[in-house]
Amino acid sequence: MRATDIIEKKRDGLELSTEEIRWFIEGFTKGEIPDYQAAAWLMAVFLRGMSKRETLDLTLAMAESGEQLDLSEAIEYAVDKHSTGGVGDKVTLVVAPLVAAAGVPVAKMSGRGLGFSGGTIDKLESIAGYRVALSEDEIIRQVREHGIVLCGQTRTLAPADGALYALRDVTGTVPSLPLIASSIMSKKLASGAKAIVLDVKVGAGAFMKTVEKARALAQIMVDIGVGAGRAMVALLSDMNQPLGCAVGNALEVREAIEALRGGGPADLREHCLTVAAHMVRLGRRDTRPDAFQRTRDELASLLDSGAALAKFRELVQAQGGDVRQVDEPKRLPQARYQEPLYAEENGYAAEVNALKVAQATLELGAGRARKTDTIDPAVGVVVHKKVGDRVAKGDPLFTVHANDAERLARARVILAEAVTVSAEPQAPLPAFYDTIMAASA
Repeated sequence: MRATDIIEKKRDGLELSTEEIRWFIEGFTKGEIPDYQAAAWLMAVFLRGMSKRETLDLTLAMAESGEQLDLSEAIEYAVDKHSTGGVGDKVTLVVAPLVAAAGVPVAKMSGRGLGFSGGTIDKLESIAGYRVALSEDEIIRQVREHGIVLCGQTRTLAPADGALYALRDVTGTVPSLPLIASSIMSKKLASGAKAIVLDVKVGAGAFMKTVEKARALAQIMVDIGVGAGRAMVALLSDMNQPLGCAVGNALEVREAIEALRGGGPADLREHCLTVAAHMVRLGRRDTRPDAFQRTRDELASLLDSGAALAKFRELVQAQGGDVRQVDEPKRLPQARYQEPLYAEENGYAAEVNALKVAQATLELGAGRARKTDTIDPAVGVVVHKKVGDRVAKGDPLFTVHANDAERLARARVILAEAVTVSAEPQAPLPAFYDTIMAASA
């Protein structure tokens, strides 16, 4: 085979064979196919798309490009979740211990954030001493002993994805549904999951701005999972406004602990219970018609009883974190400045723009504009109003947590444009827009 022939075939809109896709991905991963040819192939895929079969073949080739984690020694039927990212998305911090508290083991590998705010791993590193780098043996041992692991991704899982993404980022080919879906799913398949719950965000603060586009991406990923023999559920969730109230690493850890204590914002609790109920139902392979509702009720009790919080504390201790920061969240990093931003008129919140809030937190240093940037765990924004809430002049809309006065001033300018107040009552935004389930799920 020749790389040029494969590039030209896709350029002309023809379907690549399984063998051609595997050969190309293997050659690129080994360094035998240069970046410029891989970039040309990515652009051809971006312009011409991929069939359902091609997308599955690409995903499997990427998943098999490195080591694959075998969790069967510790977990008979591993369940995982993935979020396409969002503003204030601290869901994993609540869902993983909640699912584990229900007796369904969780071994989740998460990434660092690039963009508005930190990823799950960055948030966990707000806890002093928390170890995110674990070996495969450590992962297996910890999930066997504690039923839960939350760690960083190993470098050997799906290396083809990392190499291809670096090219996509600089060649204008990121917004390709087959490439997005194969990137996400290759890592999930390589990490040993047998059932996967996808949380696909929709709206101003998400990559997918419309329900239609989010549904299309979710369906492709569900099809990949089913084709690879996995049970799948995909949720389309709102990201027009931040999830919960806290946006920023230590602030989100603190809010997650509140949720694990049975409190926290209502939208965060609802979101976490929904995701967790699907994970537990899949993990137990419970196909009864009322399985979801029964499971959700059980999980609500685990939140309210403190069982989920106890599991989170166990996780933090197992990975070397300072459990005093779980017991007393005020010990988590705190910013030097904490300044409110007040409403200037009466009415109802018609918009709390998630993208604007995200841009403000990035300005404060809660995220990374470049991979080499250092995250400040203490900074961020706390949102005090949600769409539909009544607003009175002088009410606090946000509290800005900053360690630099100039950054704080710039963040305030951005946040001043984040809330739209209407004289007319506004309906709250839905938590979810749709659920896509595979026949086997």
